[in-house]
Amino acid sequence: MYHNQWGGPLEIAESVEDDDRSRNLDLDRASLQRLDETQQSWLLGAGEKKKSNNIDLGCMTCSKKLFKGFVFIFVVVALIIGITVLIVKFAPRHHHASPPPDNYTVALHKALLFFNAQKSGVLPRSNNISYRGNSGLKDGLSDSSSVNLVGGYYDAGDNIKFHFPAAFTMTLLSWSVIEYSAKYEAAGELDHVKELIKWGTDYLLKTFNSSATRLDYLYAQVGQGGQGGPTTPNDHYCWERPEDMDYPRPVARISTGSDLAAEMAAALAAASIVFKDNAAYSKKLVSGAKALFQLSRDRRGRYSASVPDAATFYNSTGYYDEFLWGGAWMYYATGNISYLQLVTTLGIGKWAGAYGGGPYYGVFDWDNKLAGAQVLLTRLRLLQYPGYPYDEVLKNFNNQTNIVMCSYLPVYKRFLRTPGGLSVFNRGNPAPLQYTVNAAFLASLYADYLAAGDIPGWYCGPTFYLVQTLRDFAKSQIDYVLGKNPMKISYLVGFGNKYPRYVHHRAASFPRNGHRYGCTEGWRFRDSKSSNPNTIVGAMVGGPDLKDHFLDSRTNYNYSEPTIAGNAGLVAALVSLSGNNKTGIDAATIFSQLPPMFPSPPPPAAPWVP
Repeated sequence: MYHNQWGGPLEIAESVEDDDRSRNLDLDRASLQRLDETQQSWLLGAGEKKKSNNIDLGCMTCSKKLFKGFVFIFVVVALIIGITVLIVKFAPRHHHASPPPDNYTVALHKALLFFNAQKSGVLPRSNNISYRGNSGLKDGLSDSSSVNLVGGYYDAGDNIKFHFPAAFTMTLLSWSVIEYSAKYEAAGELDHVKELIKWGTDYLLKTFNSSATRLDYLYAQVGQGGQGGPTTPNDHYCWERPEDMDYPRPVARISTGSDLAAEMAAALAAASIVFKDNAAYSKKLVSGAKALFQLSRDRRGRYSASVPDAATFYNSTGYYDEFLWGGAWMYYATGNISYLQLVTTLGIGKWAGAYGGGPYYGVFDWDNKLAGAQVLLTRLRLLQYPGYPYDEVLKNFNNQTNIVMCSYLPVYKRFLRTPGGLSVFNRGNPAPLQYTVNAAFLASLYADYLAAGDIPGWYCGPTFYLVQTLRDFAKSQIDYVLGKNPMKISYLVGFGNKYPRYVHHRAASFPRNGHRYGCTEGWRFRDSKSSNPNTIVGAMVGGPDLKDHFLDSRTNYNYSEPTIAGNAGLVAALVSLSGNNKTGIDAATIFSQLPPMFPSPPPPAAPWVP
């Protein structure tokens, strides 16, 4: 045994050493409670590692209880999602039908079909009018002129082709497509209406030398009305199906006709915008329009002065309104500033009657284009604003358009009005509906022009009217046509349950029995007390009298005869009102050919280099 310097032995008793070790170990374990898992495992031996209630997930540590909760929630959510997917996949599906189209869209479908029924020439298989076939296959060719005038449209219930109202019809249809192509497409009628326009413009291109830059003549009419007889049968004396015509059909050729030439130029120019995606055809239309408009300016005079038969049915009262109308369309189609300079010349507007009144001021139809031309040129001012030196005249047109719109409102009593609410624009003459629907179109269109320019309304004297006032007027007139009238009759054939059954229309009046009926043999179908065997769907008849009375009689054409010009106005009004007002007009397409009004800003300067 060794002794230390204090006198005690160096050996330590074994029992004392064990007690100290035990006491120190208890203290160390208490300290270990404050150490993390890694430190404990390092300090403690394998047999002394602390049992943990946590789970190490690598990126984080959580308690076993919390982890189990997460797993349970995940499984439940996965089950819910899986069951939902199975239900959606295998459960029977219920297809919700789209809402039915509004009345204006339904009527639009029908009104366009009337043009299919009026086609002349070799009909396409897609024409879908069962009682119509090829007709007029010798038009022009059997005449001394020997020109191919096969095709086009018959004007009304007869078999004559009047080119003056026909050209207006194409202009009006094209205008409606340019403004409302999205609405036509939504109704599923865009391709149809474009096909109808092309049928008409293809024919108009035949009525003059469309390959020439300057013209000496054009054709104004095929067929003849007026008083005929047994020795001089014509389209009005005879009552025959178009397919059975066997009487002479003379052709009217003229060298002076400013109104007709300018209207035809308007039709081709407007159509060139409709078909702008077909570059070759659009260019052909513009070329023809230029030649026609030049002819209208070079050889002044009314076309009906040269065609007595036309003067009886479609007499023209002047041609300065066609200068405005045709010139505006020529500017839109070509972008040539000379046309804008022409239509903003004070003299043109003055001679067209733009600054005066008169009983027919504000009436828009196949003869008087002034109201339409002023609306068309007001569009340029509101949405393009060419500025000086054109704005003075354009502002006058704008002001006159506002006055016309005021005159349409019943409160001002500018035009006659029937007890049932129909505004009568032809001063009480027969067949008022074609004038009414044209006014409805202009009102609805002008409302959309104002809306596109963020203009809330317009003034009539001191009174301010919102644009909705114009739409309400347009709707009231079209609703009258569609059946909201004292007689509860729809003047659009095939629309609603009650509509005219004795339409003055040759093709609709003959039975389909394979028999050919001659000139006077058809009189018995004209005078028959039975309703038409063929329903000429989409035809808008002439309309009621001033007391809202309508006579459904085949022999009284003033009430019951439809026309293509009248139907064009109805189609334009219907498409403008169809769908919802949020669609509005296509503000840009009509301006697609116009050059910039102001010079482009210069390019930015090159960066400065020291």
